[in-house]
Amino acid sequence: MNLKKIHTYTIQRKPHGLMAVRFSALLVILLMSVSACRQKKDDDGFTPKPKGYNRIDLPKAEYQMLTEKHPYSFEYSKYAIIKPDTVRWAEPHWIYIYYPEMKAMIQLTYKSLNGDQQKLAKLIDDAHRLAARHNIKAYSIKDLVMKTKSGKTAKLIELEGEVPTYVQFYTTDSTKHYLRGALYFNTATKSDSLAPVIDYLKTDVIRLINTLQWH
Repeated sequence: MNLKKIHTYTIQRKPHGLMAVRFSALLVILLMSVSACRQKKDDDGFTPKPKGYNRIDLPKAEYQMLTEKHPYSFEYSKYAIIKPDTVRWAEPHWIYIYYPEMKAMIQLTYKSLNGDQQKLAKLIDDAHRLAARHNIKAYSIKDLVMKTKSGKTAKLIELEGEVPTYVQFYTTDSTKHYLRGALYFNTATKSDSLAPVIDYLKTDVIRLINTLQWH
């Protein structure tokens, strides 16, 4: 009797369980149908959102005087570190102004002229040639002539696009000294998201040129 009751109980539960499974399946199909309708409606009225970028908090600009012994001196950011250029073809007085927080650097290359005007002409040609290398990827290159309060003249070259360097410059006293600089980023971040940092560092470049002194 007990076994029969158990058996009967099991038979009575089976149809109920089958109905529950069928009901669950029907419910899932119904929900999928509703979801598909909603998705279609959303797709019909879909508006892509603009790509967002990480917020970049830039510190207030503060400067300090270069104290290392070089044939030049200038003011540079307190958030930067001076490092020697370590490429194997580096010459004396080639340095990096390195910004660790921004993963950026301004590379400075110095040349002594000793009154050699042919050498100066070649250095100026090289500066323009190096900038022109980026013509393929740059969608804008601007050449600007900058006059400092102390009477110095500098050529500033601004590049826009997916290029490795966004600002280049050179300045000279025409007889003894020549200095060239280029701003680089050690990151694969797109240029449009770097725009605030580029503008920030461009101000530092202009500060460098305005405070430059030959020794």
